[in-house]
Amino acid sequence: MSQQAASAKKETTAKKAATTPKGARAAVTKAAEPSLNMEELRELAELVDAHGFTDFEFENEKIRVRLSKQTAPPIVQAIQPPPMPLAPAPAQAIAAFPAQSAAAETKIETPHPGAKAETEAAADEDLHKITSPIVGTFYRSPAPDKDPYISIGSQVSPETVVCIVEAMKLMNEIQAEISGEVVKIYVENGQPVEYGQPLFGIRK
Repeated sequence: MSQQAASAKKETTAKKAATTPKGARAAVTKAAEPSLNMEELRELAELVDAHGFTDFEFENEKIRVRLSKQTAPPIVQAIQPPPMPLAPAPAQAIAAFPAQSAAAETKIETPHPGAKAETEAAADEDLHKITSPIVGTFYRSPAPDKDPYISIGSQVSPETVVCIVEAMKLMNEIQAEISGEVVKIYVENGQPVEYGQPLFGIRK
């Protein structure tokens, strides 16, 4: 190449450089410079996490990287105070319950119908007692509109019918089985009687 041609090429190159904007030249230069790709960013994040960092920042003249890690907020657990013990009930109120229970369990025992007759007959030791041979209802007469079989002062013999004891709708005639005078009648007409209960007191 001749010296004249080389001079002409240098001038052309210088003119092109003079007409190119500074900003464009800088952009081309920066684009050519290497930067962090996604794989490198991932490795950097794993490294920060492995060391327990919560905030990491790296910067140079080429690039700036900032990594932040969010931590879970601390869990606050409320502690409840122990329950207060209940105040003991008054002694008077506690004592009332056994009294009520005892009253509820108390049963009123009524004497059986023949208790009064047995008590009266026991006092008449000198009299012969005509007793009921069965359990039933005592009747002094054969019917409501009829006279009693016997009364106080009546004389009886062993075959004399002195009353009726009804049992299971059967009218059972009771005989004196002894001779003597009727001095006591221990049972009221229509009253239930027990087996062996005294009905009459006979003086021989």
